[in-house]
Amino acid sequence: MAYFPMFIDIEHKPCLIVGGGKVAFRKARVLLDFGAKVYLEAPEILDVICSDSDIISKCKTFSPEDVMGMALVVAATDDVRLNHQISQVCQQKNIPVNAVDQIQDCSFIFPSYLRQQDVVAAYSSSGKSPVVTQYLKRQTTDLVTPRLGEITALLGSIREKVQQQIPTEAERKRIYEGILQQLLECEEFPDEEELIRKISE
Repeated sequence: MAYFPMFIDIEHKPCLIVGGGKVAFRKARVLLDFGAKVYLEAPEILDVICSDSDIISKCKTFSPEDVMGMALVVAATDDVRLNHQISQVCQQKNIPVNAVDQIQDCSFIFPSYLRQQDVVAAYSSSGKSPVVTQYLKRQTTDLVTPRLGEITALLGSIREKVQQQIPTEAERKRIYEGILQQLLECEEFPDEEELIRKISE
């Protein structure tokens, strides 16, 4: 079964990771990369996690009530049964859950991804072959560049004005494609006002 690729906003939203090891830390860093408020709990937690001021960690065993109010939960313990229990609790409460290396207990999975500002390219094998997704990530690293992130920010800054000035979707698409090609080829970006003038011409 292929997973439906849906991007969601988790910025400033509470996310829980149950587990205190290296895998839990890696998952925490991914969630932090997208602005989540990360809570982590386990009876034993690595020092590197405890010393990370971005992670709100607590030494405790899991309780079902810990998932309440969470935008999503990651079960990253080394106990298969506990991960399954966490998954069951979350699914009963309709909370998205990922149980590391237990695909049958996941309602969502972590893709391999590349990010440059607001541009995110994500790859999934539906949990079947991480080596394939890592390959795809390596193959497209040269495409998803910091410059592409900057171009996206610039195009986003003029989006509202383009919608106001250009009446049809087809014409807007043509204009955006032309601007994108110009920005990819030029050495220095024009400012927002200059772009708007070109569109108006």
